[in-house]
Amino acid sequence: MSRRRFLQQSSALGLASAFGLIREASAEPPPEIARIRLVRTPAICLAPQYVAEDLLHAEGFSEVDYVKIDRGNGLEAIAEGGVDISQWDVQATLPLLDLGKPLVILAGIHAGCYELFVTEGVRGIKDLKGKTIAIYAWGGGDHVLVSSMLAYVGINPQKEVSWLVGASHREPMQLFIDGKADAFLANPPQPQEMHARRLGRVIVNTSQDQPWSQYFCCVVVGHRDFVARYPVATKRALRALLKAADICAQEPERGARLLVAKGFETRYEIGLSVVKDLAYRRWRESSPEDTIRFHALRLHEAGMIKSTPQKLINQGTDWRFLNELKKEMKA
Repeated sequence: MSRRRFLQQSSALGLASAFGLIREASAEPPPEIARIRLVRTPAICLAPQYVAEDLLHAEGFSEVDYVKIDRGNGLEAIAEGGVDISQWDVQATLPLLDLGKPLVILAGIHAGCYELFVTEGVRGIKDLKGKTIAIYAWGGGDHVLVSSMLAYVGINPQKEVSWLVGASHREPMQLFIDGKADAFLANPPQPQEMHARRLGRVIVNTSQDQPWSQYFCCVVVGHRDFVARYPVATKRALRALLKAADICAQEPERGARLLVAKGFETRYEIGLSVVKDLAYRRWRESSPEDTIRFHALRLHEAGMIKSTPQKLINQGTDWRFLNELKKEMKA
């Protein structure tokens, strides 16, 4: 064994032991496959899946790959089989489930990582009627969530606003700064950067403002065939992600250090601000079905999906692993 691999496994074992992972994992068969693939994106609200790298190794995955996504929707990579399991925002998942894409929601992770920045003169969501909103991808989480917000106050997101699509994850922020858009929905580390530069005004903070703060933002999504073929691997991967969420909630400084050490964020203070501010313990406390019902109703009202909330729940969720892990991880 190489020195690097030895240190990697030692780190994983140390991290895992502190949270009881070894005891739980040893009672189960090993994962059916040795490799697991997750999404890598500039959005560091996905901190648990980056912190989970060593935990995934301890769960028996010898290869943990992060597939880089900077343009478009990471869910497409999952649906196409290029990614096995990953965190992603629930809002963008629902339209793809409505289209019959082979995705399955396994758990909620955290709530409230988005902030809606606007220009002067926009005092509330209703004032966005007729305005231009910058987004990073058509059908992306920012597009769908803002659409849900607009529909909630009676604005048709398909007809009564203009959408300006950027060429990368970061471009909507620059389009807003350059005065080409009246609003954009920022997710970490963008809100922290905007606040540091004292740019724009926030009219919705989904970690604080109801009803958005009551529901999950990011959920764990798997490829349907992966979940069906590799149930042990699915449960082990989900356990690592949930334990990593606990680390972020209980030891934010540790989570931020891991983000920086592994190269997912270069600025420790930004990473720490994100990890400290987000409700990473929410997976233990809230029902992801409530989140699906809420956003599915908004999107159905706006004509963006055809399926009822219950149909999406029936065809696009699997709570077996989450229910088992909640019993195992009560402490």
